[in-house]
Amino acid sequence: MTMQTISGADTYGALMTRRLLWLVLALAAVLAVALGDILTGPAFLNVGEVVRALFSPSGADPMVRAVVHAIRLPMTTMALIVGASLGLAGAGMQTILGNPLASPYTLGFSAAAGFGAAATILFGFTLPLIPQLTVPAMAFLAAGVACALVYGLAHLRGASSEVMILAGIATLFLFQSMQSLLQYMAAPEVLQEIVFWLFGSLLKATWFSVAVSGAVLVLGAGLLARDAWRLTALRLGDARAQSLGVNVKALRLRGFGTVSLLTAGAVAFVGTIGFVGLVAPHLARMLVGEDQRIFLPMSALMGALVMCGASIASKLISPGAVVPIGIVTALIGVPFLFALILTRRARHW
Repeated sequence: MTMQTISGADTYGALMTRRLLWLVLALAAVLAVALGDILTGPAFLNVGEVVRALFSPSGADPMVRAVVHAIRLPMTTMALIVGASLGLAGAGMQTILGNPLASPYTLGFSAAAGFGAAATILFGFTLPLIPQLTVPAMAFLAAGVACALVYGLAHLRGASSEVMILAGIATLFLFQSMQSLLQYMAAPEVLQEIVFWLFGSLLKATWFSVAVSGAVLVLGAGLLARDAWRLTALRLGDARAQSLGVNVKALRLRGFGTVSLLTAGAVAFVGTIGFVGLVAPHLARMLVGEDQRIFLPMSALMGALVMCGASIASKLISPGAVVPIGIVTALIGVPFLFALILTRRARHW
């Protein structure tokens, strides 16, 4: 073994160590922000009582324990799950399309889920055996339809990333216009419920919704992790990925399906959440680079961090009330998008 080979191995080892350190630091930051999210809320509970309810519930005040375990803890857990799901979905979308502006929100998947939920609320349709799952199920189904529409249109023109992006933008405007039509048709009381759902809110989070969304996150993360090496190869370009034995079309199809699954699972219970899937992957990429083995979990952590931070901000903006979190994530995401446009270098992304 030559000295150059040894030096290269040492450099790679140091690089991986640094990336893993960033991963650990990100996990610690997520846990700290999640604790801060649980400690804040419109009820103005004493911090010591909240901590006692979390770590020693038997000795806590029953009212405080009920607020923490029935309201705040499910909301924070759902924020973590939704943020991680959207972060992963955005990372997968940007990788398979090779575009820094790709995300479930900008390509219409979230808009489709919003349309499915709004249609269900307007027409009063309910599933016979599990009525509490009606709105999430229809949101999930609509996101799947959007995924099939985008991929179907792109497949007719060779399934290239450019055609997929154009098809996604068209899908976004299609479902947004259909949302507007439903809102125009709705009676005032129904319109209020639709708009509240489209704003995005964690207030309706329950342990049941946490379990369903969490299961979808685990499934989607497993599917992306299985293709981590192929996704890393895809970042080298379609031609190089194919030369390494990657079936690019099949990979894009699986990736689109997984992104649709993660997006639908994230927004089905809490409503439309924008820009988390756009911001989180860029933050992850700046810290750990393109190796999907590290990039994917870091994107999930960055998504959870952004979502929990937005949850805290939604409680602090208007004391005694909770601003819909979809508004807060948009306020965070739009400046980031402007910064990305202004600072992006003229090179292959």
